[in-house]
Amino acid sequence: MVDTRKKLGNRGEKVAAKFLRKQNYQIIEKNYRSHLGEIDIVAKEDESIVFVEVKTRCSTDFGLPEEALSYDKRRRLSKLALGYLAHRRIKDTNCRFDVVSILMDNNRANHIKLIKNAFPAVY
Repeated sequence: MVDTRKKLGNRGEKVAAKFLRKQNYQIIEKNYRSHLGEIDIVAKEDESIVFVEVKTRCSTDFGLPEEALSYDKRRRLSKLALGYLAHRRIKDTNCRFDVVSILMDNNRANHIKLIKNAFPAVY
């Protein structure tokens, strides 16, 4: 089951990166990791650094994909983003958190939703 979820997540991240490029995002990095966890996609749109969380599901039986973003996950992503900025020595730039919500059917995305500025940084 974990392997199936990981495959679904990986497929969703590929779909999201392609979708974001079509939306004029420049992908800087995928799967940035630190001891706190992982940022799915780091991108640039206009003058902003965008930390993108990708949520992929096969059904809405347990809610929409974007509804799976808990307070703890948002807090962890906020800390990861600060770590990323420090590690890359990026200062004085606009940053935000976007979410790409994907519903898959038979390994194909049948619904993609981009939520810009999905949540504020949580510390």
